[in-house]
Amino acid sequence: MSRFPAYHAPPDPTAAGAGSPCRHVVLVAYPGCQLLDVSGPWQVFASANDLSAQPLYRLNLLADARGALPTNGGLSVVADLDDAGLAELGPPDTLLVVGGSGVFAETRRAASLDRLRRLAPSVRRLGAICSGAFLLAEAGLLDGRRATTHWRHCDTLRSHYPFIDVDPDALYVEDDGRYTSAGVTAGIDLALSLVEADHGSSLAARVARELVMFLHRPGGQSQFSGPLAHQAQAGGRLRPLIDELLANPGAAHDLASMAERLAVTPRHLSRLFRQQLGQSPGEYLTRLRLDAARQELAAGQVSLARLASRWQLGGPEQLRRLFHRHYGVSPSIYHARFGPAAAPQRATNGSPSPAHDRNPA
Repeated sequence: MSRFPAYHAPPDPTAAGAGSPCRHVVLVAYPGCQLLDVSGPWQVFASANDLSAQPLYRLNLLADARGALPTNGGLSVVADLDDAGLAELGPPDTLLVVGGSGVFAETRRAASLDRLRRLAPSVRRLGAICSGAFLLAEAGLLDGRRATTHWRHCDTLRSHYPFIDVDPDALYVEDDGRYTSAGVTAGIDLALSLVEADHGSSLAARVARELVMFLHRPGGQSQFSGPLAHQAQAGGRLRPLIDELLANPGAAHDLASMAERLAVTPRHLSRLFRQQLGQSPGEYLTRLRLDAARQELAAGQVSLARLASRWQLGGPEQLRRLFHRHYGVSPSIYHARFGPAAAPQRATNGSPSPAHDRNPA
């Protein structure tokens, strides 16, 4: 006898009868789209179908032509719907534009923009995943609304489309029927929120468990961008100092000693940081040290006093305030979600770990 449960085919979303709550969800793809922007949200809706007694979502991948479509990772996906087919089916309930490096070429294609402008008034939910926001923005469909995109592209979105209120830290945003998400895996968070809105938190939580992820991730996307991104931004005379700070953020750095290392005045050093990194040397160093403390929390360290002392972040209370300010959650929540003791506890009954209770962060 097999040790594995018998396989049962999932319900066919195309077989929904009259009165079925089945919603039509269409993902818009193009050459050079991001594979996970397609497969992640798609799997959320497909898992909701698997966990339901009747089909809840009909899923289609829309492109200029049906057939194989190369993603920017090299693996192809298959579009099963073109504009002619969509016209026969009628406007979908939900239309989501995926992101990827190919999106910037799409913003220059009148056909792609006209499609979105034509469909926008007829769909209940219009959204974009990751850099797909640029296509909605170019079509003028995010003007006057709050939106987000991958943290790396937020400044570009803001500068090119000044009528959009760009939130650089949100994992996903809804504003008057327009939905946008941060980078790549945040599209899964957005899709889970849509399932929750359609069918309640119980089903959405079951889907999240099936995919082994949080229903609501703590914090925003700033916790994933990381100070290492600044290493690439810094150039010229500032780069050697940035490399040194990254290598040893907990050392006794101060403004005078950092300026001396570059043979510039403290005032000139502050000017260089503002010009290249958009922040003061002290702010940058604090972010480096806070990131180091965050990594230790994830690895298992739970004593805030030791962390604050090791990384020169004041005391425990100051570290708590910095965590809230930069990551949107407390150190205790971060440790509970990402620390090594969290996984077995979640697997058994979802309760906090005893070690965490004894050493509150």
